[in-house]
Amino acid sequence: MTQGSAALDQSDSQEQLNRAIEELRGVLQEEEQQRPGGGPQAAAAPATMNGAAGPSLIMDIPVEVQIVLGSTEMAVSDLIGLQKGSTVALNRRVGEPVDVMVNGRRIARGEITVLENDPSRFGIRLTEITTSAKAV
Repeated sequence: MTQGSAALDQSDSQEQLNRAIEELRGVLQEEEQQRPGGGPQAAAAPATMNGAAGPSLIMDIPVEVQIVLGSTEMAVSDLIGLQKGSTVALNRRVGEPVDVMVNGRRIARGEITVLENDPSRFGIRLTEITTSAKAV
């Protein structure tokens, strides 16, 4: 990878992060407006601190992150019949990308990898960042 393409990738990543932050701000403002007593002034209050808006305001909000390896459908009778040692076939094949979900929304896809610094643990190498228009 050349320095130019690395800089472009970093620029794209920063742009995607900025778009995600703005989208989250919009959602937070919508929720604030729906609360009793919420209005235009109340909605603007969470986005500013000491008169300056900043992404640090939302960086400590916890989110649920899930890596979805696959899924399947089965009848209740098959589900009840599962026992130790049973194998459940998933809808994905070996080598297919897994979904990275945040609060139930797909934000990326990636491949499973073994962590270099701890070979007893798995990680995900991101291969695709989902744009908000494609997120499902």
